[in-house]
Amino acid sequence: PRPRSHTVTTTSSSFTANLSASSSTLAYDREFLRTLPGLLMVTEIVLGLLVWTLIAGTEYFLYPAFGWVMFVAVFYWVLTIFFLIIYMTMTYTRIPQVPWTTVGLCFNGSAFVLYLIAAIVDASSVTKELDSHNYNSWAASSFFAFVVTSCYAGNTYFSFISWRSRTLQ
Repeated sequence: PRPRSHTVTTTSSSFTANLSASSSTLAYDREFLRTLPGLLMVTEIVLGLLVWTLIAGTEYFLYPAFGWVMFVAVFYWVLTIFFLIIYMTMTYTRIPQVPWTTVGLCFNGSAFVLYLIAAIVDASSVTKELDSHNYNSWAASSFFAFVVTSCYAGNTYFSFISWRSRTLQ
């Protein structure tokens, strides 16, 4: 048997070079958490977690109204964490094609409206006759749902101000 000669050729594309260079320069905005919108986002995450864990610890699945509250609370909790990561890592500066002020306004506006509906549904569904064992958890979740709603209302206001200043330029 005769020995074979193997030749391996490697090439580097400009796409992979740009990708590796750009991913190593991920920014981190420490000052965002010191702004009022940043503080509101952290409050939304912490209190939103309280809303859905207080309900999740009960037999909420027996009552469809609490299922709706759970959906809204978990859905916006996950999205708020997602947006906090985007703002903290300044990803919005790396994707200029996305109209971030409009996205933020739509997100916060929809969160405010749906959380308001969920908080009203939550509060109107809490009765001692329904299930006295879970009464305190449901009442607390209702209170925190209204607090989170007010936080989303504040962030909607700040998003509107930001969106308005961008559209006027």
